[in-house]
Amino acid sequence: MNVRRLIPATALAGAVSLGLITLTACGGTSDAADKGGDGKLDVVASFYPMQYLAEQIGGGHVAVNTLTKPGVEPHDLELKPKQIGELGEADVILYLKGIQPAVDDAIAQTDVKAKVDATTLTKLEEHGTEVGHEHGGEEGHGSEEAGHEDHAGHESEAGADPHIWLDPVKYAEVAKGVGAAFEKADPAHAADYKKNTDALVKKLGDLNTAFETGLKNTTTKTFITTHSAFGYLAERYHLEQEGISGMDPESEPSPARIKELQDIAKKDKVTTVFFETLASDKTAKTLATDTGLKTDVLDPLEGITDKSKGDDYIEVMQSNLAALQKALGAK
Repeated sequence: MNVRRLIPATALAGAVSLGLITLTACGGTSDAADKGGDGKLDVVASFYPMQYLAEQIGGGHVAVNTLTKPGVEPHDLELKPKQIGELGEADVILYLKGIQPAVDDAIAQTDVKAKVDATTLTKLEEHGTEVGHEHGGEEGHGSEEAGHEDHAGHESEAGADPHIWLDPVKYAEVAKGVGAAFEKADPAHAADYKKNTDALVKKLGDLNTAFETGLKNTTTKTFITTHSAFGYLAERYHLEQEGISGMDPESEPSPARIKELQDIAKKDKVTTVFFETLASDKTAKTLATDTGLKTDVLDPLEGITDKSKGDDYIEVMQSNLAALQKALGAK
């Protein structure tokens, strides 16, 4: 069962307000960004979900550089000196604190005009189940409380799930905050940023409606996944996420967990074990073989590659919806 608890320390009202964005003076006192030679706002995005927002909202007025290249597992990213230098030259840094410890450390040492942490633009929640179900360190990111260590060995903040982009509603809240940050950093193009933000929020609203309608009536509400990244999605659409191994999607599940999932699969009429594109499918196949279930992809959208079932966020999320409808027996 998913456990939902709002984290008061991060449940900040008015997500579109720039009061939620860290603005650090760099050089002069002007609010306008010092643009590069091409006249564009230089934006550094930490990984794909942040890159997508920057590109959709910024349009032709921004130059977006992404620290996590296609095919790289975001959590394991180690920055090269050149990338750290690029951070210092950015007009805006767009990131999601808690996902990438190396990025968080580098950003903390960087002085730029605008650092936009997506976790401050919406409410973070806890998504955990009984012992053995949690997504380990990742579920320890994002809140204001000190606690668990993440899988890079860094001290992370306890309780909150950082995978907010997998809920179209929360992602739209983040988009509004990013749009406000761009308007502040580049007032000359504020009208365009506002227009682009509104268009993206509408697309995300349509996506939310598609998920609500498509998953309203299903044979089962339970899905099994190697990567417990879908807590927000499960909460939003009244589903139950069951993670196999917890922290590491490539680790071997224990015999006890295999037996538990076999019982859950039988009881809840589960048909499919989901894996992801940026990690091995070994764990999913092991469980599927032991339980007589099918396997399929449920993409946590941490990066787009040629293996992704879609060319961008919207297309991959539509593929995720189709996969869930098939696995859950949508009517």
